[in-house]
Amino acid sequence: MPEPEYAIVGLIRKAQGIRGEVVIEPLTDKPDVIFGAGSRVFAGTRDGNLAVARDVKGEEEIPTLTISGSKPFKKGLIVQFEELRDRNSAELWRGRYLLAPFSEIPPLEDGQVYLHDLIGMKAVSTDGRDLGTVTTFYELPQGIMLDLDTPRGSVLVPYRPEVVVQTDIEARTLLINDTLGGLDDDSAEDG
Repeated sequence: MPEPEYAIVGLIRKAQGIRGEVVIEPLTDKPDVIFGAGSRVFAGTRDGNLAVARDVKGEEEIPTLTISGSKPFKKGLIVQFEELRDRNSAELWRGRYLLAPFSEIPPLEDGQVYLHDLIGMKAVSTDGRDLGTVTTFYELPQGIMLDLDTPRGSVLVPYRPEVVVQTDIEARTLLINDTLGGLDDDSAEDG
């Protein structure tokens, strides 16, 4: 599988005001760098792929936005893009994921992982049992939740250090502390 060229760095939640500003939920540890004036981001999908649009001539293009300014707002940012100058144009971007090229963002520190890299990873318990595979993730107010496809069906697991004790990017595995139970096949039959 080829290495992705882009990282998911934010999600546009809504338009803010009448001048084209948007409220962004940053999905990066470096929002001041990613959303600094002069930086650019691209329209993307939840899977970290570029979103392709067609221009008026029917030719494919990748929507690109250039940041002209940003400021903190609640748990996110208010961002002004050069290309969005009114509320109507900003509203068209609601719910859109934003991507940045890996070449333009600071490298990950030890122990960090891009969220889209978690999809497809195998979850293994600390005692060696296969628990399932990560199919997607959800960003909830209480934190990131991983959706595992298990033999018993879908199970949500919090992506927190006391639960996911190790993330091995190279081996594509998550080591899960399942001392709370609920993930093994036998627990449903024991009750």
